Amino acid sequence: MHTADLQSPALLLDDDALQHNLATMATRLPGPKLRPHVKAHKCTELAKQQAAHGHTNFTCATIREVEGMAAAGLGADLLLANEVADARRLGVVAEGGARVTLAVDSEATISAAAKGGVREVVIDVNVGLPRCGCAPEDAGRLADLARTKGLSVRGVMGYEGHLMMVLDQVEQTARVESSMKKLLQAHGDVGGDLVSAGGTGTHRVNEWANEIQAGSYALMDSQYGQHQFGFRQALFIEASVISVNEPGGWFVADCGLKALGMDHGNPEMAGPGSVRFCSDEHVTVSIDPDGGAPSVGDRVRIVPAHCDPTVAYHEQIWLVNGDEVLQRWAVDLRGW
Repeated sequence: MHTADLQSPALLLDDDALQHNLATMATRLPGPKLRPHVKAHKCTELAKQQAAHGHTNFTCATIREVEGMAAAGLGADLLLANEVADARRLGVVAEGGARVTLAVDSEATISAAAKGGVREVVIDVNVGLPRCGCAPEDAGRLADLARTKGLSVRGVMGYEGHLMMVLDQVEQTARVESSMKKLLQAHGDVGGDLVSAGGTGTHRVNEWANEIQAGSYALMDSQYGQHQFGFRQALFIEASVISVNEPGGWFVADCGLKALGMDHGNPEMAGPGSVRFCSDEHVTVSIDPDGGAPSVGDRVRIVPAHCDPTVAYHEQIWLVNGDEVLQRWAVDLRGW
């Protein structure tokens, strides 16, 4: 089977690039130093590839991801790095034998964890991103409260997501250090083994956390491509050219807003041409004067600007080597 046989738009994953990315990260952050974030790919088959490279502890963003990972036999150590108001489904997963740790940042979320049957938590600390997380100075109190409710407190987590795209490494290091000082201050009051933080964008410079929650490194996208990480672009959308306006200087392919995560801007062409804009089911691309116009029916490959939401639009990932289709992997962790 070849990619031309697939219904477009089709989500492709280049196997050579994937294996390079997994091996590169396993060298940089071996074993428990990396807790891969499955929100990036939502695919247990890909998670099994990460586990084969020694990364057997995982980060999840949704209850559905925790359930799916446990059902796939990948429940040795799952951290739901997100607060929930109702933890009963997580309690069921823990009762089934998986190790489930839940992020908490308030009295209400601690109560939800205890009532839901979760046994272990981390205190989520706000380190600068205006999202979830308690104030660093409140972390110790919350940890003590959690213990009074019978919960084991494994440590702290914080996400310096506002620093992922700082391209100057010296500046990024200084700002990450400032954020991590807040997390370490909280850890001093909370205790526990875990100081969990980071992502693909800061994995090179965050030396303060003892585990990094990177996920996008396996797939990559055009936004993270601005960094010189040494990872390769592995994720593409294969689309069919459906209209060509050569006098106007553009062509259109069947890959639009409903196939791409657009929160980080327009996607990019993997070959000649530049993306002008996306509509619901269309991407309009400027014809490269040096490359010539494509014909209707030709296939083109698009590089998403943000891999995480792009994957969530699709039901399957096609693992490929060039134009050869190797395997079909279900995106089996989608939804809630």
